[in-house]
Amino acid sequence: MTVQPALDGSIPQPTPARQRAGDYDTWLDAVWPKFTEAAATGRTFTTYEIAEQHRLPDPPNPQAHWGRLMTLLQDQGYVRKAGWANSSRPTTHHSGVRTWKGTAAARRAAA
Repeated sequence: MTVQPALDGSIPQPTPARQRAGDYDTWLDAVWPKFTEAAATGRTFTTYEIAEQHRLPDPPNPQAHWGRLMTLLQDQGYVRKAGWANSSRPTTHHSGVRTWKGTAAARRAAA
């Protein structure tokens, strides 16, 4: 693999790939607190932003489990759908993704 040097001639360090969890329940236990913390801020976010910010592990089935996580958070009253944005995930070519916003209940639960 060829690495493009920075303008100053230094070689950038690659970002380590996120780990993949071995089972769903262990993964859910690892990511749930970070998403409830994000919800408690009341800000609008995408799933990828929180996962990347905290370097969270990928679930056993990323295509299904990330969406299931957000559905569970919504069902539990932590988040609501806020709208749409262009994804910041490098592999998605800025495709549209759901944005989420923490609820007043999430802010109260964090207090």
